[in-house]
Amino acid sequence: YNSALGPYKGGLRFHPSVNLSILKFLGFEQILKNSLTTLPMGGGKGGSDFDPKGKSDNEVMRFCQSFMTELQRHVGADTDVPAGDIGVGAREIGYLYGQYKRLRNEFTGVLTGKNVKWGGSFIRPEATGYGAVYFLEEMCKDN
Repeated sequence: YNSALGPYKGGLRFHPSVNLSILKFLGFEQILKNSLTTLPMGGGKGGSDFDPKGKSDNEVMRFCQSFMTELQRHVGADTDVPAGDIGVGAREIGYLYGQYKRLRNEFTGVLTGKNVKWGGSFIRPEATGYGAVYFLEEMCKDN
């Protein structure tokens, strides 16, 4: 959506409700959220109306590989660093990451939310919860 402050940063969403207008809104919202961090990141959002719910691992893997085959020329550490969102968890990130690695023979800084053995964060599963707690603590200080 906007990379004025730095690389695009936002989530990938796989859900039947995904369409262009939703992605535009979420991309704009991501700019606002990222600007609050004061880190040099823009905002973006991507996705598909593919629904991984109820699909086999093979179906999800094939979709993620096809998706990354098209997406790979638009992502990278200095361009766009997607993360998971609704419908895109550790399994999907793993498939996306594996395909990117196969296609580009490069793998630094391309996706967040990866498994620890592929360079992901040890604290990733708890990160959102800790963010909520830190926010609540800050709000309580002012009251």
